[in-house]
Amino acid sequence: MNNQSPNNGNHNSNNKKNANGQMILLFLLVTLVALFFMSMFSRWQRDMTTKEISYTEFLKMVEEDKVDEVHVTSNSYRIMPKKTGKELVPVTYYTGIAGNDLELVALLKEHNVEYYPYIPDDSATWVYNILSIVLPILLLWAVMGFLMRKMGSGMGMGVGKNTAKVYVEKKTGVTFKDVAGQDEAKESLQEVVDFLHNPQKYTDIGAKLPKGALLVGPPGTGKTLLAKAVAGEANVPFFSLAGSDFVEMFVGVGASRVRDLFKEAQKQAPCIIFIDEIDAIGKSRDTRYGSGNDEREQTLNQLLAEMDGFDTSKGLLILAATNRPEVLDKALLRPGRFDRRIIVEKPDLKGRVETLKVHSKDVLMDETVDLDAIALATSGAVGSDLANMINEAAINAVKNGRKYVNQSDLFESVEVVIAGKEKKDRILGEEEKRIVAYHEVGHALTTALQKDAEPVQKITIVPRTMGALGYVMQAPEEEKYLMSEEELKARLVTFMAGRAAEEIVFHSITTGASNDIEKATQIARAMVTQYGMSKKFGLISLESVENRYLDGRPVLNCGDNTAAEIDQEVQILLKESYETARKLLEENRDVLDKIAEYLFEHETITGKEFMRIYRELKGIPQPPDEDVDEQKKGGRKKEADLSKPWNAARPPVPGPGQNAPGQQISVPGQQMPVPGQNMPGQQMPVPGQNMPGQQIPVPGQNVSVPGQYRAGICRYQARACRLWARICQARACLQRARL
Repeated sequence: MNNQSPNNGNHNSNNKKNANGQMILLFLLVTLVALFFMSMFSRWQRDMTTKEISYTEFLKMVEEDKVDEVHVTSNSYRIMPKKTGKELVPVTYYTGIAGNDLELVALLKEHNVEYYPYIPDDSATWVYNILSIVLPILLLWAVMGFLMRKMGSGMGMGVGKNTAKVYVEKKTGVTFKDVAGQDEAKESLQEVVDFLHNPQKYTDIGAKLPKGALLVGPPGTGKTLLAKAVAGEANVPFFSLAGSDFVEMFVGVGASRVRDLFKEAQKQAPCIIFIDEIDAIGKSRDTRYGSGNDEREQTLNQLLAEMDGFDTSKGLLILAATNRPEVLDKALLRPGRFDRRIIVEKPDLKGRVETLKVHSKDVLMDETVDLDAIALATSGAVGSDLANMINEAAINAVKNGRKYVNQSDLFESVEVVIAGKEKKDRILGEEEKRIVAYHEVGHALTTALQKDAEPVQKITIVPRTMGALGYVMQAPEEEKYLMSEEELKARLVTFMAGRAAEEIVFHSITTGASNDIEKATQIARAMVTQYGMSKKFGLISLESVENRYLDGRPVLNCGDNTAAEIDQEVQILLKESYETARKLLEENRDVLDKIAEYLFEHETITGKEFMRIYRELKGIPQPPDEDVDEQKKGGRKKEADLSKPWNAARPPVPGPGQNAPGQQISVPGQQMPVPGQNMPGQQMPVPGQNMPGQQIPVPGQNVSVPGQYRAGICRYQARACRLWARICQARACLQRARL
């Protein structure tokens, strides 16, 4: 470093001299061009306002009383004619001096012409001539200098300065508490932040601060948010800029900005430099990735040199983010430059729950909200998607006149993000609506008939703004990271079932299955080329995935003949899936017709409602924990002897004078004792005991109790459990307050 510093100094001084010389030449060139145009304009103006005439014409004009004034100069007469009102631009005539001046004076006096004799003043003429040339030049130089300093668009006037935003301490307003679902990434960055806070305990054992950390992951997973959290936690200066900030139209500007950035960072060390979208300047110099840009390569070379040159003992750390790590230059990714690659993946089930809690902490929600169910239904969603869903749910609650967000708002927001808003102005005809109903019920029915399919969450034939005329929402029962061959084939059958239902019922096909065919083809091709699930090809990889964190587009690694055989194998898989779907639906044609008619009338049914109807039609007993209140939704007629579902309102919190811990809780039509106390004249049944005059069904027993009474008992018991939970919470709060 010390041996290179004199050369660097000479190089910088030479650059400054060259820049100054170029600046002077530029100003001189601009001045000459300006003077040329000024002279041309002056000549044009003179030709337009002055005209030369003969002395005879001058005398004739005087005799005809057309002259108003005559000014005598050192070598000519300037003649001002009388105004007639017709001329657009006043014209001044001039002619040379000839003859006797006294005779001309007498003639002018005779015709009442104002006469101004010549008064010589050489100093004023020189001053005027000098100012007429020098003042425009000075004014031009001043205006140009001001504009170039203001815009920074001149050589050596701010182009090479770095444009990084500098955040000090916690001005970003983001800490690690605001980042959820990325525990591994937070742990890696927390170690770096701790190193900046307490470098001594690391240096004592011989550890060094990593020079750089590269954040890699799909869009929306929180890479930039993590960088801001590092800024909020580190309490050191934080330089933030994007990779495109280094790119300008002038060659060498990017490299100059890199030098200036590291120079400023070393002055304020310890500090952190964050470069977002580093692939804008860090793209591989290999022509395979479309490089070859001299300016970008110079910027990259300067970045590589600076990352090798700075001393980590001063506490200088570089963070960068990208979602295209495969296009980055290998020299940039080696240890010693970016020592750590931190993967910021899509959050799992636990991460999605934590992310939803972070984004909903300032949103008012009622007791029906179950974030675990929302997280389970949003598999594959990233942090930005979940934040958008929470916001859409809050907007939907306000639109419906509520002060709290409930579970239906959250599920509606999930559908808005996935399929768009309901398209209320698109009214389907009777025939189209019936086709869509059979199509969607075909999907749902095959999921119920297959053991490896995911359960149905919702079925609707209400059109959405993203082009769907209807859809079936499926929610997995648990988070899964592997899929078996049977599960993939079950998905293929489910995708093919919509087209099969159309053909079975209407004996024709429509364009409604285009998206189903596209998704089924993708799965079938992946089974053949990537997952090794084809008996013909076996365990061979025929495709590789490029841009894994963006579109995940597969690229074939085989010849044309093999590609044709792959297409045939995919076609066989899809044909088998279609035949399976058709067979399942033909065997259950009566179930298909009745559920489709029900969906045609109600337009939207829930997954629980669908399964209840399916079990009734198939003669399968309903599970004992079936939620009767959920079956009442969707506009179905309620039974006459059932009261309004209790869970449509928020449960009241016990207040002064109301039931409190240690007192009996009143429920409409029944008294529910607190555990450990008995009702007057009645004993509280416990599991395994019977209520007076009625038997409580337990698993493994068949008890004939009317459905409406069983529903009422379950509803009151559920209400009592919820009230008791709130009482326990209030009791815990009181105990904490006393402590």
